Amino acid sequence: MSKTDTHMTMRVVNHIRNMIETGGLQPGDRIPPEREFARKLRISRASLRTGIGYLAAMGVMDVRHGVGTFVAEGPPEIGKSSLSLLGALHGFQSWQMFEARRILESELAALAAERGREQHFASMSEEVAEMYATVDNPMEYLIHDIRFHRVIAQASGNPILAALMETITSALYDERRKTAERSRDLKESAELHREIYRAIRSRNTAEARAVMTRHLTMAQSSQNLENSANGAHTPSGRKARRSPAEA
Repeated sequence: MSKTDTHMTMRVVNHIRNMIETGGLQPGDRIPPEREFARKLRISRASLRTGIGYLAAMGVMDVRHGVGTFVAEGPPEIGKSSLSLLGALHGFQSWQMFEARRILESELAALAAERGREQHFASMSEEVAEMYATVDNPMEYLIHDIRFHRVIAQASGNPILAALMETITSALYDERRKTAERSRDLKESAELHREIYRAIRSRNTAEARAVMTRHLTMAQSSQNLENSANGAHTPSGRKARRSPAEA
């Protein structure tokens, strides 16, 4: 993403955040139609969509295809101290994030297989389809990847675990969007997400847990590879092996 694109994205983010903070937008409110909103902000509709995608990935907006975009019903996370901020302060390492994710998300997947409802399964299926549709656009793919993991957390039926996952998701998106353009093998990544969905949909808790663990192990290698391409080093100091780029 270029500096200009990033600037336009943050204009959208800051404008909507201001509307929420001043009460101009309340939880559950629908934002203005895309054409009208883009004209008001004096930006392109493409830039607006990117900004909305960022907010949706952060859990602030709820995009309902064919209906509209709404302010999320829960308290917006934007503007709060995030895990990424704590990481900057205390020097969290990438491997520590993935270790935490494996512990949390493998169990969330198992719980989703046990407790998930039809609306959760439908949302997961939709996000997997969107992943396949955006394999040539890493930034768009990342948004649907993040949403997929959020739905799993919601399907777990445990709001405390889902809240913990929201904190991790915010930090993950902030970090991944810096390197996502270097992602590769996104089709293979989409296929892994489909495996996770199928295990959850079939209520196979053991398989859901196992596939999620495998996915995150491969995702860690992918992140190491992207960081290496950016001149960074993996925590172990070894060259990362190539594997599917995943969030």
